[in-house]
Amino acid sequence: MPSIRDAVVVGAGPNGLTAAVELARRGFRVEVFEAGGTVGGGARTEELTLPGFRHDPCSAVHPTGAGSPAFGSMPLERYGLEWLHPELPLAHPFPDGTAAVLARSVGETAASLGPRDAGAYRRLVGPYLGRWDTLAEDFFGYGSAFNGRFPADPLQLVRFGLTGLQPVTWARARFRDEKARALLAGMAGHVIAPLNNLFMTAPALVFALAAHVVGWPFPRGGSQAISDALAGYLRVLGGILHTGTEVKRLDELPPARAYVFDTSPTALARIAGLGGAYDSVRYGASVFKLDYALDGPVPWTSPDAARAGTVHIGPTLGDIDTALRDAVVRGRAPERPFLITAQPSLTDPTRAPEGKHVFWAYGHLPNNWQGDATEAVERQIERFAPGFRDRVLARAAAGPPQLAARNANYVGGDISCGSAAGLRLLIRPKLKRVPYETAHPSVYLCSSAAPPGPGVHGMAGHHAARAVWRRLRRER
Repeated sequence: MPSIRDAVVVGAGPNGLTAAVELARRGFRVEVFEAGGTVGGGARTEELTLPGFRHDPCSAVHPTGAGSPAFGSMPLERYGLEWLHPELPLAHPFPDGTAAVLARSVGETAASLGPRDAGAYRRLVGPYLGRWDTLAEDFFGYGSAFNGRFPADPLQLVRFGLTGLQPVTWARARFRDEKARALLAGMAGHVIAPLNNLFMTAPALVFALAAHVVGWPFPRGGSQAISDALAGYLRVLGGILHTGTEVKRLDELPPARAYVFDTSPTALARIAGLGGAYDSVRYGASVFKLDYALDGPVPWTSPDAARAGTVHIGPTLGDIDTALRDAVVRGRAPERPFLITAQPSLTDPTRAPEGKHVFWAYGHLPNNWQGDATEAVERQIERFAPGFRDRVLARAAAGPPQLAARNANYVGGDISCGSAAGLRLLIRPKLKRVPYETAHPSVYLCSSAAPPGPGVHGMAGHHAARAVWRRLRRER
């Protein structure tokens, strides 16, 4: 009779791998099953355009990964993970060639916002700069409260929460000029929700603090390096990893004391036979992503954009809010999409042949939108980088259907694995005392559908693993 595993993990994205590592390092016998040919989920690297051009199909820039309490507790550098930092983490250009910047230096950031808002920016970030470790533990670790752990610094978390509770549209009262407002709005735009939603200032502030404390780095060689490092560590700990193995039913898996799913909630319900347990889950807006092989760097009119790893294209808070409302609320493709773009090869020359570059951009679209947004995206880029199209050697486009086909967790193209609008940013995937537990006593959810939500930081996997090991230890 085959031996019973302590835990079987379904899905080898960053959260599934983190959950497996957390269990294996505590002595549990763990086995992982991944449908894809390689590990990675939303942290992969592939040649999508031309030979020698290495692209990240989803995540590429990792402020929350570099600052993750889960990753920080693991020796991932021994398994090939090396963070590379661009000269500037982020630039937010304007049509006149100037830009607001998010630099490692608070002073440089504040100066870029103009004299009327420099002091307000310092006051916004100042209270937390020397306390990143406890803030990160509490912000990314609020899922710990479901598992019987309490904040490391409750007073700081309350102060942060009162600021973070505010809609980003309130930046019009906090800041006097457009650059500071736009910089905050662009960071909040990563959440894919209207800027007037509650809690939207919180992720924007976390991104800003991360830039000042840990940076917005790229992994050398691409995001696959994060997944490969986690997989390498897992194997050393004795974990077993299977790729190319799609799981359709729970009884296809080896016998185990716990099953941990790095999948969408609806996929978990289908595989585990939980019926309509997650029918109330709402999937959010999608994106249209373009990966480029370029004959040279992007010809930004802004010198700051030319040296930044990430570039946001709005340009104003109003423009960003309109684009997000179109995609999330009005259900239509924005005429002028808000774009998040990244330039990995400026920092990591291994990503493209000598003298060439990789670049990507995405804008937001309604869930399951059908069509081609290439023209809208490139028209927006050309406003800030005239002649961009002349440098394009090849492009790979992915809209909602392609994203969903590439990664089953992206239902309708939702890269957040569940809407993050309003309270859904905190209550994921539905209101439940321990959101990692399910109606089946041996089945757990560890994907970004659970707290603390989207991002390559492994914290949902960490919290789910904690829920599992607390139960398994009680049963020993």
